[in-house]
Parts: sequence; C-alpha cells; structure tokens
Amino acid sequence: MGVTEIVIGVVAAAVIVGGTGLFIGVFLGVAGKKFAVEVDPREEAIMEVLPGNNCGGCGYAGCSGLASAIVKGEAEVGGCPVGGSPVAEKIGKIMGLEAGEQVHRVAFVKCGGSDTNAKKEYEYHGVKDCVMMNMMQDGGPKACSYGCLGEGSCVKVCPFDAIHVVDGVAVVDKEACKACNKCVEICPKKLIELVPYDQKHLVQCSSRDKGKDVTKACSVGCIGCRMCERVCEHDAVHVTNNIAYIDTDKCTNCGACAAKCPRKIILPGKAV
Repeated sequence: MGVTEIVIGVVAAAVIVGGTGLFIGVFLGVAGKKFAVEVDPREEAIMEVLPGNNCGGCGYAGCSGLASAIVKGEAEVGGCPVGGSPVAEKIGKIMGLEAGEQVHRVAFVKCGGSDTNAKKEYEYHGVKDCVMMNMMQDGGPKACSYGCLGEGSCVKVCPFDAIHVVDGVAVVDKEACKACNKCVEICPKKLIELVPYDQKHLVQCSSRDKGKDVTKACSVGCIGCRMCERVCEHDAVHVTNNIAYIDTDKCTNCGACAAKCPRKIILPGKAV
C-alpha cells in the first residue's frame, strides 16, 4: 500500500469519527432541548431560602424535594421544621401565600427512668444500639419494658447534636433541637414526640403498667393515680391506659398537675 493510500485512509477515518461525534453532539443538543424538564423559578427561589440541611424532617427527600412539593401545592409553606417561622415567611412571599402561625416544636423524651431511678433485671453486653437491645429479653435490661434503653440510637441520628444520653436516659437540648423528627423515628420504644417549645409541663413517662408494677420498676414512673386529671381546670390532662397525658393545645401551663403529682414526673424537658 502506497503512502497516498495510507494518508487517504487516515483522513477518511478521521472524517468518519469526527462526523459521528458531530452528529451525536447535535442529536444530544436537540434532545436536551426537546426533553428538558422545565424548572419553576419559584422552586429555585425556595431552594435559596431553605437551610440546606437535607435532614428529611419535612417528610421529603431533602430540601429540593420539599421545594418541589411546595410549588406543586403538596406541602405547606411552613413545611421546613428547621427553618421555622422566618423561612416560612420568606417562602410565603415567594408563593404569594400567608405563612400563618408556625409553632416552634422540639423533641421530648417521655421517660424519667434514668439509671438512678429505674431498676435493671440484668446486664446487657451486646451491640450498643437501642434497636438491637430492644430485641433482647423483656425488651432490654430495664425492669420497665417501656423505658428509655439509653444506648443512644437517637444521639447517632441527630444532625444537630441536640440529644444526649445522661444517666442512662436520652435528654433533649431544646435550644439545639430543630424538630427534624429523626430521633422520633429511630426510637424503638416510641418514647420521643415533638411538642411546643413553650410547653412547660409534660409527663416524663410512657409506662402503661398498673401502678403497683410501675413502683417496682421505677421510682418516678406514672402510677395513673389521676390526681393530675382531677386538679386540671382546663380538661388538659387525662389518664388513659394507666398513663397520664397532657393535651398541649388545652394546657395553660398553670402547673397545678405538676404540683399535685405524687411521683413528681410532670416536668419540662431538660437541656443538657
């Protein structure tokens, strides 16, 4: 094969490769424009004001998921628990809607059964994880099968360092908590709930055992005596399934229930 033929072959190959690349580029460009997904500018504006924690506390897969849901009308403008009222107000302006009153909520652990107060039936030496411990005999070593296991699964999932185990029971730092709901979801005993930040009186117990069994297991557990229910003038406290519960919508924080409680278990959440 001569030099001329080789040159022609190389040039032909280059032209073919180049032409193919050009065709693919043009095709992708046209396809990109034809099938491009239009992004609502309001969605981008909302993304700018969201905190960007991507904690999932709103119930969506990150901030972008919430922004998209708000624009579609599937989520409230105040759907971000981390941003709270300031962010809700900004999103409301973007959407042309009233943000409404946003209740500042924080996590609360319904258990006062610390190592000091609660008895143990045996020593646990397994994996340091509440979910694993809950699978053990009697749902863990504490005599109260409803009590906080204290292995810190909630601590591990909190992105804000707002919950810590103190003396064997999880305690929430109200100032650091952003109500992202991760601790609520991970707790195998379902001891954690979101409550109004300003709520001063809450029942730190979840045991549904009868009073005599509660006193055997914990020195501060609710015994369902109904003393709190009797003294509440606002119908905010009721004992159901042997456990007192305070309706925060009705409660005026008068403190009558806390003063009357013989177990002194109606207390505000503590900050560590």
